[in-house]
Amino acid sequence: MIKVTVTGDRRLKAININPEAVDPEDVDMLQDLLLAAVNDGLAKVDAETANTMGKYTKGIPGL
Repeated sequence: MIKVTVTGDRRLKAININPEAVDPEDVDMLQDLLLAAVNDGLAKVDAETANTMGKYTKGIPGL
């Protein structure tokens, strides 16, 4: 219902909301969907960063 685009430096680049997600009588649901989409996008950036950096920092103490 909601798609967000987050850059690798954790900046929100775009938000696309499916018109079906907009219910003027249930703003709380839209807010929850938006919050979940942004958090999911940020988690994906973190996971990809860890995956990419892991091969370079493997074996370095403290990293």
